[in-house]
Amino acid sequence: MECIINRRAQFSASHRYWLPELTEAENVQQFGACTQFPGHGHNYVLYVSLGGDLDEYGMVLNLSEVKQVIKREVTSQLDFAYLNDVWPEFQQTLPTTENMARVIWQRLAPHLPVVHIQLFEHPELWADYQGNGMEAHLTISTHFSAAHRLAHPDLSYEENSEIYGKCARPNGHGHNYHLEVTVKGEIDPRTGMIVDLGALQKVIDDYVVEPFDHTFLNKDIAYFAKVVPTAENIAIHIRDLLQQPIQELGASLYKVKLIESPNNSCEVYCNQTTSNSATTQVGEPLLTSV
Repeated sequence: MECIINRRAQFSASHRYWLPELTEAENVQQFGACTQFPGHGHNYVLYVSLGGDLDEYGMVLNLSEVKQVIKREVTSQLDFAYLNDVWPEFQQTLPTTENMARVIWQRLAPHLPVVHIQLFEHPELWADYQGNGMEAHLTISTHFSAAHRLAHPDLSYEENSEIYGKCARPNGHGHNYHLEVTVKGEIDPRTGMIVDLGALQKVIDDYVVEPFDHTFLNKDIAYFAKVVPTAENIAIHIRDLLQQPIQELGASLYKVKLIESPNNSCEVYCNQTTSNSATTQVGEPLLTSV
């Protein structure tokens, strides 16, 4: 029986975004504060997913052996290292989070049946890589606080209460929403980036966080005057707001995940042929565990 197992590892390392063929002004324009010498560091958290059939002992692989391979091939070399110098791959293509995930896959694939690499630079930024050439995913996590009332405008209070329960009460209620925006794209062979991270953060702030934060969604966001602001509808609207500006940055919006509370979250995927698809998941943690 085929199964996927996951192994967590971690390392601390520093890096600098700097291309010698660019002038100082061009590097600063491209990479901002990440150009500062001698660099900056992160506590990286790595998840390695491995696939295979169960053996007679009920295992895909011996996890003790997996641990040793990851340590030998990756973490012992990267821990407390200056990434730009430690591996030749990072001299050709800068050690961004997404490029690091790709190179870690390449380092582990000869030794382990890798199916997925996920690398957290910090809890609000991580990359996913699945072995598809230079294609990778990058996720930014952020938050906003807002109130809403779940009530269909064409129904009575009693009818809305029957459908939405306490959420239909006239004065509404609020949430600290956590938002995860995942983009997909090709890693640039020199900069190591799918997309300009600062520009992506600005798009999310300008189109979602600033307009939505500390609002009563039903009254302050025109879209929700006629649309009930359920988590699903909020996520769909955020997807529709972000899709075009992210495309203009040279990447594609892949997924929007909206976490309404520790018990409720909603994921909406971007699909060229399906414009209104949403999945709701119950019982997930408030933040991705690292």
